[in-house]
Amino acid sequence: MSKKNFYISTAIAYSSAIPHLGNVYETILADAIARFKRLDGYNVYFQTGTDEHGQKIEQRARDNEISPLVYVDQITNEIIRIYNRVNISYDKFVRTTDEFHIKAVQNIIDRLYEKGDIYLGEYEGWYSIADEAFISEDDIVDGKGPSGDEAIWMKEEVYFFKLSKYQDRLIKHINENEEFIMPKSRKNEMLQNFLSDKLPDLSISRTSFKWGIPFKFNEDHVTYVWMDALSNYITGLGFDGYNKDTEMMNKFWPANIHLIGKDILRFHTIYWPILLMALDIELPKTIFGHPWLLFDRSKMSKSTNNVVYVDELLKHFPVDVVRYYLLHEVPYAQDGNYTHELLIERNNTDLTNTIGNLVNRTAGMINKYNDGVVRKVLLDNEPFEYSLKDKALEMLPNMQKHMETYHVSSALEEVLILSRAANKYIDLAKPWELNKDESKKDVLDHVLYSLLETIRYVAVGLLPFLPETAEKIFKMLKIEDYTFESLKEFGLFKEQTLGDIEVLFERYDSNKKIEEIVGNINE
Repeated sequence: MSKKNFYISTAIAYSSAIPHLGNVYETILADAIARFKRLDGYNVYFQTGTDEHGQKIEQRARDNEISPLVYVDQITNEIIRIYNRVNISYDKFVRTTDEFHIKAVQNIIDRLYEKGDIYLGEYEGWYSIADEAFISEDDIVDGKGPSGDEAIWMKEEVYFFKLSKYQDRLIKHINENEEFIMPKSRKNEMLQNFLSDKLPDLSISRTSFKWGIPFKFNEDHVTYVWMDALSNYITGLGFDGYNKDTEMMNKFWPANIHLIGKDILRFHTIYWPILLMALDIELPKTIFGHPWLLFDRSKMSKSTNNVVYVDELLKHFPVDVVRYYLLHEVPYAQDGNYTHELLIERNNTDLTNTIGNLVNRTAGMINKYNDGVVRKVLLDNEPFEYSLKDKALEMLPNMQKHMETYHVSSALEEVLILSRAANKYIDLAKPWELNKDESKKDVLDHVLYSLLETIRYVAVGLLPFLPETAEKIFKMLKIEDYTFESLKEFGLFKEQTLGDIEVLFERYDSNKKIEEIVGNINE
């Protein structure tokens, strides 16, 4: 039976500066979905990348006395390194300076011009270099734009893209396809705030800077960010601007999910689908606007220095502790909040006390009571309040249900629910007392085997979210089959001797850890 295809993408990171934790959260979220879908039997294509053109980059390069290409090479290499550090399992990394992308974007512009969807005009208004956008007067506070830079008045000859031509068709599509914009609150926001009035035509070129993709028919103009950046989702599949019948397009398009921040939802749910309509290409199935990760209840922003960087965080915490916090603690539709204190608390309660404690207690009892040897005993009649078999068999179907609608935090919570049930089972069964009674040997072995088999479920359940932790458990318990298929039957753990057991998570003294982090930052 052939696998179903699944295409997930993120917004591409802007190569003007190193991404902070709030930026990297999106890629970790996408990675968890991609890993889950692979385990769930899908043929997954996971694409991410970098947006490497624009005035801000041209200016940063000038300030550093290097060429824009050298500048973006440096930043993009750092972004790739950071993604590797947090175990992002992407299949393709697109750069908008890639030759195939540049040619495809030029062809897209030519094609839209030929069919009359693009025309030359003049744009006049307030412009923010930091936001790379013309902004409304309402966005200006004390002379500054949303990103804190000074707004300047600009008048410029530009090419426009006729958005309003496709507006009614887009509204119809949004209304008829419930899953096109998720969560639902974001759909209502787009319809009410942006599509209720006639759409202004979109400025898609600039002449005030040169670092961009030039129009073939007018090289004074370079392609403005959104026509360039958004196209990556199809140029990465081999679309050259004209031919959509490529092997990868046929296999993976339309995308199952574009995962993007809620702040760029308008560009992805209005500009992008209209561009696709103009190119006569099917629209993606879902555009998911995830919430922000706040730092101490404020939006992370480089301009206000209110940021946490991955490299700094990984000096103090293992990568899976950081992944766990981001995947479990950011709600589905509301902004999440990050503080060092909250991360430490979650590490101590969920990871150390619940998952780590379960693994180490169980392995310790098998070593103590059975000399490290696992005996496969599963009694027909469960002797205690509930059966771990029943609890374990519920985990994956529940996770799959959550992941259908991308409730990643809820899916991960199912692993915690099972871990808590197993810890409670230890307290109910009291193996230390069973061990004193020779007539209860089978009951003891039933308990220990049920616990080990449950840990196998926990480890496989953790694999999409905390891959390093899952691998450690597989190695310690000598688990060879860690497919979702293996979770359909309870009782596959082999009779064997356990491997060397290590502590999975360190418990932190919150005050000492905060002192260590603050001291390190201040050095």
